[in-house]
Amino acid sequence: MAPEILIDKSGLTAIRRKVEREERLTHDDGLALYATPHVAALGELADVVNRRKNGLRVGYNVNRHINYSNLCKLSCMFCAFAKKRGDAGGYEFSMDEIMERAREAYEAGADELHIVGGLHPDHPYEYYPRLLRAIKSRYPELHLKGFTAVEIDYFAELAGKSHEDVLRELVDAGLGSLPGGGAEILTDRVWRKLYRDKMGPDKWIDVHRRAHRVGVRSNSTMLHGHIETDAEKVTHMLRIRELQDETGGFMTFIPLRFHPENTPIEKLGIVHGVSSVREIAVSRLLLDNVPHIKTYWIMTGLEVAQICLTMGADDIDGTVVEEKITHMAGATTPESVGEEELREVITAAGRIPYRRDTTYGEVPYPAPAREPRPVVAAG
Repeated sequence: MAPEILIDKSGLTAIRRKVEREERLTHDDGLALYATPHVAALGELADVVNRRKNGLRVGYNVNRHINYSNLCKLSCMFCAFAKKRGDAGGYEFSMDEIMERAREAYEAGADELHIVGGLHPDHPYEYYPRLLRAIKSRYPELHLKGFTAVEIDYFAELAGKSHEDVLRELVDAGLGSLPGGGAEILTDRVWRKLYRDKMGPDKWIDVHRRAHRVGVRSNSTMLHGHIETDAEKVTHMLRIRELQDETGGFMTFIPLRFHPENTPIEKLGIVHGVSSVREIAVSRLLLDNVPHIKTYWIMTGLEVAQICLTMGADDIDGTVVEEKITHMAGATTPESVGEEELREVITAAGRIPYRRDTTYGEVPYPAPAREPRPVVAAG
């Protein structure tokens, strides 16, 4: 039985009635959700929808990020991560360094590696399937969630192949799913102003469409808190909803808070907790066909992420370990958190924690210990 919706005087009455009838919300409804000052009432509506879909369960995973290099051909206005060769702070991991991180993740009991980087100016296409194959052959237990749509498009350019052919080759090498990065805001105005050297909104949508068609599931994201308008955020979510109607390939949606430090637009400043909560609630209400909404604690902090669990989110990401992209843009959150602390945060929010794999299957808790494996050079 769905939980009762409390009566409110927030001006959301018409939308509340749609939620009760489980009707799909419109673009105008989305604008109304952004316009209301009553964030608590908004979160209550989103919580009702979330509990219909997911009950009180909140997922997390034991994962590790490997940002293999920040050398990048692009110069996006919102990015503090990308560097050119010779820049201070530029780096690239050797294959052995990547394998060492994979070993650490395996021995720590991780289920997933999250692998993304810049558009490296020198690596040939063959480097990327070789990287996946090296990890997967040594640690087959690890799910490899790797390469944004922007990277996939770049690999296709390097290889002179179609997106589908590249995706199939990467899957053969060990790729399990795609992260959702690179979407930013799916409107041409924001694309032209902030990242016009990178793939545009239509191509981001098309790469994910093609991934879903060849059986690769993916996440979706939205970068908020810079120059975007409320109308553009609604348009962004409805484009994702439309593709999900077509393919059903998105697993989750993740609002990402823009961190401006060390970027060319750092004067914009940073939006704070209420904004992050609102994005979670609005996305849960508009994205009726996306199963999960994730609050990414790396960008919000654990305290705000915990609030989001009562206002539409049913996932808090994972243990992470060594995240670089957001921290190079001034994030002050930890670079990792322990499994027990995640469970405590979820429980304190009145939710039921469950350890999940990348595709939202439940993983036994506590997980069985793993035997160490001898270190082998990647070659």
